[in-house]
Parts: sequence; structure tokens; C-alpha cells
Amino acid sequence: MIQYISKPFKWFFRLEASSGLVLLFAAIIALIISNSNFSELYFSTLDKYLFLGVNDFGLKLSVLHWINDALMAIFFFFVTLEIKREFLQGELSNIKQALLPIIGAVGGMLVPALIYVFINFGDSETLNGWAIPSATDIAFSLGVLSLLGKRVPLSLKVFLTALAIIDDLGAIVIIAVFYSGDLSIKYLVLMLAAFILLLVINKFDIKKFLPYLVIGIFLWDFTHNSGIHATIAGVLLGMTIPHRKKEKDFSLLIKVEHAISPYVAYGIMPLFAFANAGVSLEGLSLGSLLNKVPLGIVLGLFLGKQLGVFVFSYVAIKTKVAQMPNNSNWFNFYGVGVLTGIGFTMSLFVGNLAFVENMQYMDGVKIGVLAGSLLSTLFGYFLILLTPNR
Repeated sequence: MIQYISKPFKWFFRLEASSGLVLLFAAIIALIISNSNFSELYFSTLDKYLFLGVNDFGLKLSVLHWINDALMAIFFFFVTLEIKREFLQGELSNIKQALLPIIGAVGGMLVPALIYVFINFGDSETLNGWAIPSATDIAFSLGVLSLLGKRVPLSLKVFLTALAIIDDLGAIVIIAVFYSGDLSIKYLVLMLAAFILLLVINKFDIKKFLPYLVIGIFLWDFTHNSGIHATIAGVLLGMTIPHRKKEKDFSLLIKVEHAISPYVAYGIMPLFAFANAGVSLEGLSLGSLLNKVPLGIVLGLFLGKQLGVFVFSYVAIKTKVAQMPNNSNWFNFYGVGVLTGIGFTMSLFVGNLAFVENMQYMDGVKIGVLAGSLLSTLFGYFLILLTPNR
């Protein structure tokens, strides 16, 4: 039984750690191409429109939107499966174990947002990016931890994983509430009907994925047309995939999660990074980072995340609301807090939503996310590396 419960986490950590390196490679390639003779081809390809469907029945979106709206819906579906599993039988199923990453995640979302708001206060256009520095990239952060090997106790890896998952949950709520467009009642009703139908087949304990998938495709289309961001369809679908704790030998949730994980980790996420990390560095100077958008993001990710996570966690531990992770000390705990400033995937995604009507700020978003994530990576890595392992 213990092996059955611990297997998903061990598998998850191995997957996220290695995919972080693939993400890094994809981002570097995007930066190189976008600053080479192929830059025009790179950006024009992303802007090209593709039609998927038959005759008049189908959808026409740009390549970038197919990646950010359709493929990222699968990513959010996968993330929701992870969150659901963690709450049902993982590190978040025990309230005492879950309290520290929950409290740390709240601080790690609140403080960066406040820093960004402080810097951009008074500018209604740039203020819309307040949520950009609030998220942690699981793959990148765990990838850095994996490079540190046994210098980081397993308890801190579990803490970071749980915190990043809660961050993702917070990002999902933020996207649904704050970054939706004009709502269509007709499609909202259809979307609700599809979701109810998914709940019904869950209730009847259907253990084949095909019915969920077919309804999920319709759910995505209804969501896309409703004014709510299409990726939320992935979240709703993920919530309905059954996982019964009493069934020790089979879980449709774990089966689906394992089946799509390689495609998400080594396909969708690197493709997203490649499509969204490309930015022209021509004319870039230190002064560029002092513009309100990139400055708010850099300070939010690099300072806000580490301060929010550490201070909130420190207070929780000292007041005995939560417990310090086993075999850890304040130095390596703080180092892990610094690594939560690696925002990358989710920060770029939120940036695209925040400035969908003000794309002139997107270069600043990319520069800020890349700079803030890089600073957090280097400082966190060397802080843990140089900390005595005791």
C-alpha cells in the first residue's frame, strides 16, 4: 500500500526534474533563433493561421494561439490531475503536512503581486500584469534541485513540489476570475451542461477515458467561445476524472496522468517555451529592465517570491502552526524559497493573458520573466550548494 501511494510522487519528481532541462534548452534555442537571421521566419510562423476541421465545421487560429489555447489546455488538464491526486492521497491529503506549503504558497503569490502593483501603481495598462510574478515553474525549479543531489533532503523536494502545485492552483483561479473576456451566456450554458455530463459519467464510475475525451473536446470549444480562457476546459475535465482511493490496483486518473505525462513534459511544455520565450535583444540595456513591467516582474520573482515564501513559512513554523521539513535547516530552506522565483512557463502564460490587448508590453514581460527566473536559479543554486549540509 505504501509503495502504491509513494510511486506517483517518485515518478512525478523524476519526470519534472528532467523535463526542466528540456525546457531550458527550448528557451535558449528560441532566444538564439529570435536574434538570428531566422527571426523573421520564427515570428511570422507563429503568426500564421491554421484551420483544423472539415468544410465549415472547424476552428481557425494562429500557430501561437493553437499552442497557448489548445495545447496548454492539455497542460492544465495534466496539472489538475496532479493537484487532484495530491489532495486525495499525496502530500496535500494530510492537513498537517499541507499547511506549510499552503502558507508558503500564499506568501509566494501575495508578496510578488504587491511588489508589482507598487511599481506599476497608477498605470491601468501595466497594472493588469500583477499576477505574472506570482507563479512557480515546477519543472524548472525541480530540475535545479535535481542538480544539487543529496544536498537537498527529500522533505524539501516534497515541500517545493507541493508549494508549486498550490501555486498552479492559485494561477488557475486567477486566470478564471481575472483574465476572462466578454462572456457569452449561450456558450456558458453549453459549457456547464458538458461539465455536468462529465460529473454524471464520473458518478457512474466509467473507467474508460474515451467518453471523457469526447465530451472534453466539446467542453473546450464551448469554453473557447464563452469568453473564459480555453485552458479552463482542461481544468474542468481534470476535475472529473475518477480516482477512488479504495481501488488499490486501478485508477483512471493515475493511468491517464502517466499516459500523457511524457507528451506534456517533453512536447507541450518545450513547445510552449520555444514559442513564447523568443524576444529580440537588440538594443537591450540595463535601462530596459528599469521599465515598469520588467522591473515589477524581476523584483516580484527574485525578491517577492523568496521573501513571501520564507517569511510566511518562518512565522508558521515558529508559531507551531506548521512543522519544519525533516532534515532541513534554515539556510537550505531559504535556498528552496529562492528557487520558487523561477516563474517561466506559468509567468509567460499569464503575461500573454494580461497583455492580450496590449502586446507592446510582451517583450518586457519576456525579459522580466527570463531575468527574474535566471537570478532566482543562480542565487538559489549557489546558496544551497555553499550551505553546510547539516
